[in-house]
Amino acid sequence: MRFDSYDTGALMDITARPELVFVEGKGSWLVDHRGKRYLDFVQGWAVNCLGHSPPAIIEALDAQARRLINPSAAFFNDAALGLARRLSQSCGLERVFLANSGAEANEGAIKLARKWGSLHKSGAWQIVTFVDAFHGRTLATMSASGKPGWDRLFEPKVAGFPKAVFNNLESVQRVIGPETAAIMLEPIQGEAGVVLAEDGFLRALRSLCDRLDMLLILDEVQTGMGRTGRLFASEHARIRPDILTLGKGLGGGVPLSALLASERASCFAHGDQGGTYCGNPLMAAVGAAVFDQVSQASFLEGVRARASHLSGRLQDLSQRHGLAGERGRGLLRVLDLGRPNAARVVDAARELTPDGLLLNAPRPHLLRLMPALNVGFEEIDCMVELLDQVLQAAAPGNA
Repeated sequence: MRFDSYDTGALMDITARPELVFVEGKGSWLVDHRGKRYLDFVQGWAVNCLGHSPPAIIEALDAQARRLINPSAAFFNDAALGLARRLSQSCGLERVFLANSGAEANEGAIKLARKWGSLHKSGAWQIVTFVDAFHGRTLATMSASGKPGWDRLFEPKVAGFPKAVFNNLESVQRVIGPETAAIMLEPIQGEAGVVLAEDGFLRALRSLCDRLDMLLILDEVQTGMGRTGRLFASEHARIRPDILTLGKGLGGGVPLSALLASERASCFAHGDQGGTYCGNPLMAAVGAAVFDQVSQASFLEGVRARASHLSGRLQDLSQRHGLAGERGRGLLRVLDLGRPNAARVVDAARELTPDGLLLNAPRPHLLRLMPALNVGFEEIDCMVELLDQVLQAAAPGNA
């Protein structure tokens, strides 16, 4: 495809993209090649927790690049040690493996649980996962996921992921057998449309794993690092998993993820796990800078205040347009349009002038909002005003 002066033909065609090229970003705003601005309430799918090009990340990258970029994963480096210490102390899990993507962290969690089962649970290797779950795009993480349609892609899948129904303890118990080593889930199923695991359900899973000597794995790639108003979503249910994965917001926009495990669950032998860029100091320095800002009590209090404001404005918008409501936790929310026109709303919002609005449609009737955690209250109000214009134009009588 060619548009304006841009030739996109060299890029592999893996998704439909609009005819624009982003060239600059600051805070909650992106600018395309024509100079048009867009209010970004997607932020790389909850990646840019501090917005676009935040000073903390720029400074961390500059300072670390001048010192050390990558001595290889065969050696310790001070930046990786500092980030690992921060993460371990914040959640009480003693061991940390730094990686590059959420899928890579989840792949490591699957390997770790299988290794633990082989050593401590008579060779148990299966991991219970959930319908509508999303854990990544490697073969194993796609197999662990319950995303509709994925059961027919890239066959044969990796075996060993019996599916239970979210928030249904009985369905979990039905698929547990002698070969079950762990249960793995997201505290909030983001790709399914921001479906929250009930706090009581998470506590019941923790008790079940304790009683049956299994590991509990929480995929907090999207929910971790302050997204829900707590540093980790598991804090709402007051539980601690055996294995925790982080990504997205941990790097604030750079490729960084983490696999954390309790001492009991941490059983990798030398050579079991690794990666050329895993724990490189350049990304680890950014992670530490993000952590130091996001983990502050005042920052998390600000996330909760912004979430309350956003939820209230979305409720007002829903009532105004006769929609089906909104839900979420913290700054991970959806607006239920009540009919399958979300993709058209996303396109129309992007095409608004003079400023466009970037939204995400995880399901045909849902709009997902994942703004920067430090988004301005006035930017929330601006988003609602822009979306109000689009919804008015999309009303049945005007469509």
